[in-house]
Amino acid sequence: MNETPETGIDFVRHQITLDNSSGRFGGTVATRFPPEPNGYLHIGHAKSIVLNFGIAQDFSGTCNLRFDDTNPTREDVEYVDSIQQDIRWLGFGWHDRLFYASDYFEQLYQWALHLIEHDLAYVDELTADQIREYRGTPTEPGRNSPWRDRPRQENLELFARMRAGEFPDGHCILRAKIDMAHPNINMRDPALYRIRHARHHRTGDDWCIYPTYDFAHGQSDAIEGITHSICTLEFENHRPLYDWLLSHLPVPHVPRQIEFARLNLTWTVMSKRKLLRLVQEKYVEGWDDPRMPTISGMRRRGYTAEGIRDFCRRIGVSKTNSTVDLALLEFSQREDLNARSPRFMGVVDPVKLTITNWPAGQVEWFDASTSAEDPTVDIRRIPCTGNLWVEREDFMEDAPRKWFRLAPGKEVRLKFAWYVTCTGVVRDAHGEIQEILCTYDPESRGGETPDQRKVKGTIHWVSADHGLPAHIRLFEPLFTREDPDEADDFTTVINEHSCTVMNGYLEPALQELKAGETVQFLRMGYFCRDSRLDTPEHPVFNRAVTLKDSWARVIRNQRENE
Repeated sequence: MNETPETGIDFVRHQITLDNSSGRFGGTVATRFPPEPNGYLHIGHAKSIVLNFGIAQDFSGTCNLRFDDTNPTREDVEYVDSIQQDIRWLGFGWHDRLFYASDYFEQLYQWALHLIEHDLAYVDELTADQIREYRGTPTEPGRNSPWRDRPRQENLELFARMRAGEFPDGHCILRAKIDMAHPNINMRDPALYRIRHARHHRTGDDWCIYPTYDFAHGQSDAIEGITHSICTLEFENHRPLYDWLLSHLPVPHVPRQIEFARLNLTWTVMSKRKLLRLVQEKYVEGWDDPRMPTISGMRRRGYTAEGIRDFCRRIGVSKTNSTVDLALLEFSQREDLNARSPRFMGVVDPVKLTITNWPAGQVEWFDASTSAEDPTVDIRRIPCTGNLWVEREDFMEDAPRKWFRLAPGKEVRLKFAWYVTCTGVVRDAHGEIQEILCTYDPESRGGETPDQRKVKGTIHWVSADHGLPAHIRLFEPLFTREDPDEADDFTTVINEHSCTVMNGYLEPALQELKAGETVQFLRMGYFCRDSRLDTPEHPVFNRAVTLKDSWARVIRNQRENE
């Protein structure tokens, strides 16, 4: 976090504090979050949401939600609805301050006329390729369009004809008249309006010309009385145009733009264009696939809003682009889930355990708390029989000396229940272990024995006669490369093993868990009941995060072996 030594707060809040001290905006603070409704929000947007809405809360100000709906060819009501749902889920609201750039289409059109009337804009008929050619390069100045010096009246007439729908898409555009030799390419007569014969999700067919983001952005801020327009660093080079337009238009208010570094996260992509490709080409289940960095995907996976907000606060606000390790996001989730998740037992990769000296037909019930803090509250009953499911990884036939779980001759404790000792195994025709044979000590109920002996190993289990069959989905990062953008085509480094489906068994009490609720499976991690694939007959659970940072350990081992 870029903090100021005087205050210890991030540089954005520091600047706002200075503006308030100077009386620049009369001591008021008004921010906005302006998503384009052309995709679902991702974790990078969460950082901006936490920043903009958080600043409004910190300074007793306001934060508007404004949809930048200026490109009807890419936008959809589905995205508008999902964005609002995600912001509310993250814990923020906008009250009556929901706006759309399309609310201002008529005013923006009138301001475009103002620029034409003052010889600050013109209608250009160069093709898109010609415009790029005439623009020049970062080291070479551009050239004036042959249409740059049209008479003012001709520009007004042509712009009116553009609005009337007389020209096809791409026939002409409205450009600002600034300086084709300006060192900032964004100031070389940028586009202000383009023709789009497309139905708008709010205005229908009322318009066939639409303002560019650069033209709509600052003027929408001015109309709404935004004091601090907080943008990511890619808009830093657009700030001179932002200021130029505000200074040449009769706007009611002049905001201030401040840029901060966007969020880059390892093992994923953050470009909405690339995320859309993953969805459209069916590399994932949809925008809410639990492997996606979208807010809806994280919610479906079992991440919490509190954990995401904590992550955003931990990474802070900086002026310099950097990449944050995915492990930090998982750490924030693990910390939050540990404090709030009830504990149950679930066997992810099951192998049968048969207690050979168990009385036929006997069922024993154990009372156990789902709370990690208070063993006397939230009690559920767990059935135990002579037929159990245990984790395959909890048995090793040729175990090392410090192996404290199941092995031939080893005694372990079944969580909440008995001591059992492995006496043998049953194999199938291929030599694979299909069943572990054990005996139990009837006098060890609850882990207490007359001789007060203790065992070092405790394993979880589920009664095979009562267990709830479930599909359990385990996730790894969606890509095999830490920075997928380094690949020529990011889809070539998609991790084929990013989702593994296991047929596990759960405590019967988990049948009552609702979709979207997250619990801890003892020793196995945090799991959320799926909101899309789950059915009463076939429950589906997604692992949100492991109990420990096992993926980071795998990555470190891979690097050490390279």
